[in-house]
Amino acid sequence: MEKMMLAIAKFKEGEGMLEKFMTFFQSDEGMEMRRGVAHVEKTVPGIFPDKSGIMFKVHVHNEEGMMALVNGTNPVMKPIYDECMQSIELFELTSVDIK
Repeated sequence: MEKMMLAIAKFKEGEGMLEKFMTFFQSDEGMEMRRGVAHVEKTVPGIFPDKSGIMFKVHVHNEEGMMALVNGTNPVMKPIYDECMQSIELFELTSVDIK
């Protein structure tokens, strides 16, 4: 079952954390890992204006795998998580009828 979620990540202090993270996330290894949990082509990213964090609206098809990404236990994500991430919060999204 597909579920829309919002991941909000804050980087550790230091130079180039956003760039390190994005280099990994866009690498072949990072893309394969992401495809295992969500529909990459439907992902909507956003970067904090001061580059201290990033957020992604994702269409998750493997919720257990997504949890491993955001809590730092995914073995592929763990090295970049440990180096760059201060915290990641995950929210479930639901559409609201505005009519």
